[in-house]
Amino acid sequence: MKGKYHIVVQNNRLHYELDIRRNITIIRGDSATGKTKLINLIEQAAALGESSGVEVHCQRPCRTLGGSDWNIVLPGIHEQIIFLDEDNKFVKSQEFAEAVKASDNYFVIVTREDLPNLPYSVDEIYGIHTSGRYHDLKRTYNELYRIYSAEPFYEKRKPETIVVEDSNSGYEFFSKICAENQIACISARGKSNLKTVVKKLNGEPVLVIADGAAIGSEMNELYQLMRYKTELKCYLPESFEWLVLKSGMIDGKEVQTILSHPEDYIESSKYFSWELFFMAMLVEYTRDSHLKYSKSKLNGSYLHGKMKQAILDVIEGVNWYQ
Repeated sequence: MKGKYHIVVQNNRLHYELDIRRNITIIRGDSATGKTKLINLIEQAAALGESSGVEVHCQRPCRTLGGSDWNIVLPGIHEQIIFLDEDNKFVKSQEFAEAVKASDNYFVIVTREDLPNLPYSVDEIYGIHTSGRYHDLKRTYNELYRIYSAEPFYEKRKPETIVVEDSNSGYEFFSKICAENQIACISARGKSNLKTVVKKLNGEPVLVIADGAAIGSEMNELYQLMRYKTELKCYLPESFEWLVLKSGMIDGKEVQTILSHPEDYIESSKYFSWELFFMAMLVEYTRDSHLKYSKSKLNGSYLHGKMKQAILDVIEGVNWYQ
């Protein structure tokens, strides 16, 4: 399943609107913010149809999933948008993560907890904004807002230290740039280690560079760190491969068309997260060229001349040289 879908869920009192464009969307928020009501409305519509008084408008069927037999039911559902409530404890399990990975459905998960087994994007973590007063004859309108992506995670200055999420090609690229500009560069060796590494760095401007496409489960703690460590900033592109593609140095026009609306090209059952798609895309587009890409070992061509500068130019918020 791929594409972007606009969903309207409403009855005579409540109205929700949301746009879904990836295989995993997270809705967060405290109690009484309308999360559970959204799930209940969709459940009522699926069970009772028109007699429920609930309207669900979407190009794809919307339904809920729960209960002890979820793993039996899910394989029979295809190309639908599935809503899950945080009361379903299985959403934290590795079994559920494997099921999502193999599924051709989209999943909207209502939860206050982080889900480290799932690679969800920082851009697809939402809260529910409510406007209007709740009365019998007035409808309460609810719309989703992004929790993290609206924040200014980086600013135009030269960091003293850069912490890179991985230890592969992305780290090789940034460690070389840092060495040229007297910036310390540290590999966290995985997203789950980022907060530990950052906590050890005190009093100096630190920039975290991580794959935004899959770092969602770590964002709550990183965000809390940023609130009291004002010297800490984050730059969260989709992935290092996305930066390379975005640079315009790889078959510019066709690549940029895909990057402008990737949801129309990324099949959810094939790519667990968007970072995997951008890696496969970069490997394919450079297969027979001097820029042949490998995740595990960086091609030296990416560190020279126009190619290097084009990648750095995509990162508008960082001053590498002053």
